[in-house]
Amino acid sequence: MVVKVGMADLNICAAPDSIITLGLGSCVGVVLWDPSTKVCGMVHVMLPDSTSISQNSNRAKFADTGMDDLLDKVLLAGASRNRLVAKIAGGAQMFTVNTKSPTLMIGARNVEAVKKKLSELRIKLLAEDTGDTYGRTVEFYPETGEYHIRAIGREGKII
Repeated sequence: MVVKVGMADLNICAAPDSIITLGLGSCVGVVLWDPSTKVCGMVHVMLPDSTSISQNSNRAKFADTGMDDLLDKVLLAGASRNRLVAKIAGGAQMFTVNTKSPTLMIGARNVEAVKKKLSELRIKLLAEDTGDTYGRTVEFYPETGEYHIRAIGREGKII
């Protein structure tokens, strides 16, 4: 079965299932994975920080709160806190006009926020495919730990 994660959403799965999210532009797809139990989870982060937005009831939308919730869910599903590792993808620069504007640099800000949160949680980042100027669709396979990345007009890659 393929478990779907929508925009500003999170979910979990275990082998032999896989987990997918479509259309990561400036958003970041964060995977937390326990290689021993083969339990994983993914959050589709849209924005870096929940404290800067008043309408922040969807915790999965933000790097800070979404990753906390994802951690809780994978631990409840049987992952071990000390074995968790992460892979991330996305964070593209989707707007080419005024790329110096912090408001439009959302992809880079999302990647930075995700990495900061992983550091705070003491979860090792194993691999990433971030930045550039194109969107991605990603699928993670907890059986193997492979994070498959597809983009229109580009060769697929596995991290």
